[in-house]
Amino acid sequence: MKLLIESQQNPVGSEVLARIAIVRPILTALLTGIKREVLNELGGMENIKLFMLPRAYRDGSGDIGFCFEWAIHDAIRRQDPMVMERLESASKQCKLPGNEFQSILFGIEKSGKTRIIDTANDLLTNDSRILTGVRAQPPKLKSYMNMLAAAFNRPSTRASLPSSINGLWKADLFFGSTDADRWIGTTLKINAKQLEGANGLRVGIVPATQGGSDKIYKDSTKNLIVCPIPYDASFMELFYTGWRIVQQFIHADAKVPAPVALPAPADRQVAKELEMRRDFPVADVIAALEAQSQTDLISASEKDVDTEVEREGESILNELLISPVADFAK
Repeated sequence: MKLLIESQQNPVGSEVLARIAIVRPILTALLTGIKREVLNELGGMENIKLFMLPRAYRDGSGDIGFCFEWAIHDAIRRQDPMVMERLESASKQCKLPGNEFQSILFGIEKSGKTRIIDTANDLLTNDSRILTGVRAQPPKLKSYMNMLAAAFNRPSTRASLPSSINGLWKADLFFGSTDADRWIGTTLKINAKQLEGANGLRVGIVPATQGGSDKIYKDSTKNLIVCPIPYDASFMELFYTGWRIVQQFIHADAKVPAPVALPAPADRQVAKELEMRRDFPVADVIAALEAQSQTDLISASEKDVDTEVEREGESILNELLISPVADFAK
């Protein structure tokens, strides 16, 4: 498969293009959240058309959290300064070395919806270590990926994990430095009150409280470095704007919603860009919108990667793997 790696070159300069950039991972998250049997009935993930999304997608209480995970993961991949400055500061408190930061999105199944494991052999090496905060040699992450994937659904497997990482299966992503080959188990919650600690988790990412402090701090009761992502005129405001656009677009049957639903001109322009492509596969729309984004915002390169993980002795990663900014074009 092909893995598309993006890195940010310049700050965001357009309200519309910034919204398009955040709408892409939200659409990707909703697409991967559709039940596999529904996707198969509609011709597979790469063939479901945008106008079918309102029929295939079923709103769930955890959807916004799922999209938040994708958006943060995508922001790390794009080296979005609104997110990276926060995470780099949080990672220093975990004594994460290195300067070339990346993200591995991890998960199997939550709330009955198919999840993905986004990882690649070019990111994890045989010597990749997961920092646990325990005074001991950090475990090798790659060698435990199979067990962590199985532990998500099999409590019996969790007992086989080292005590320092026996809660690492709860991670939503791994934040790490590829130059130092060290990683940190990270949990994300759209609702800060739901943040939970576990052995192996080091950082908790949550939205900052509107009008409140966005200071990074250590929660000793959860043993987590809590990293609030700023809201006003920053990433969280943009994320919720993108979420609103997509939800209103779906509610309007994949058409531009009424002005009362999306009164902001920039929001409506993004909805128009989507409506013009309603007869195309969602995956192709996501790929096409990349060109609609600010042309000097990111640079992209493709790599061929091989990936594999096991579930109860069965190789599963290749059937679940999807890049957050994948090139779905054939």
